[in-house]
Amino acid sequence: MIAKTKMSVTDRASPNFDDREGGEPDMIVLHYTGMPTGAAALQRLCDEQSKVSAHYLVELDGRIYRMVAEEKRAWHAGLSHWAGREGLNDCSIGIEIVNPGHWFGYQDFPAIQMRAVIELVAEIVTRRNITKEMIVGHSDIAPSRKEDPGERFPWSELAARNLTLFPFDGKAMGEDLLPDYEQSLQALREIGYGFEVPHHASAVLAFQRRFCPKALGQGLDPLTRTAILHVRQQITRI
Repeated sequence: MIAKTKMSVTDRASPNFDDREGGEPDMIVLHYTGMPTGAAALQRLCDEQSKVSAHYLVELDGRIYRMVAEEKRAWHAGLSHWAGREGLNDCSIGIEIVNPGHWFGYQDFPAIQMRAVIELVAEIVTRRNITKEMIVGHSDIAPSRKEDPGERFPWSELAARNLTLFPFDGKAMGEDLLPDYEQSLQALREIGYGFEVPHHASAVLAFQRRFCPKALGQGLDPLTRTAILHVRQQITRI
């Protein structure tokens, strides 16, 4: 059964789905398409041979396509981990956002597209009572494999609507006020990131892409550790 929405949504059915195991979805995963055009991405997501799909795709001009009913499991997350869970296709709704990505000329997300993304996310959140902590990027749940929706994605616009956790845009605190290296890694786990030491660099990078782009690629520097504290304080499930 196709979920009802108040928005203008065009149905473009994908054959790439199956039944969920374990109940109703309580997560949203945001992706960028990472292909030269939205048309090419839509075709791939609806191609039986590709074995990939998502529930929705949002075009550059704000058009929304629905490819898989929310009640079904789309194939968008792959090997994934968040907040102690694995295999997140089972419990998530996947939204692809048209953008060429890092391989094809990564660019800012147009305002008209972001309005549609925010409207879609808000509508799903209202219907399903999804918490801010459970709206994530693909790179958050698969940091060793993925980097989307990337450092240009304006998470602050969703946070301003009380839909997601707020990123950090302040200054680094003094070393005497900051958690040490191990404490920072533990806080990353508490936020939701899954990793094993010493293979934590990709998780740190994914955190920076989303929450502190100014520190991208700087490891666990003071600005990143300050940002980790800022985000950790927003987590309510702990």
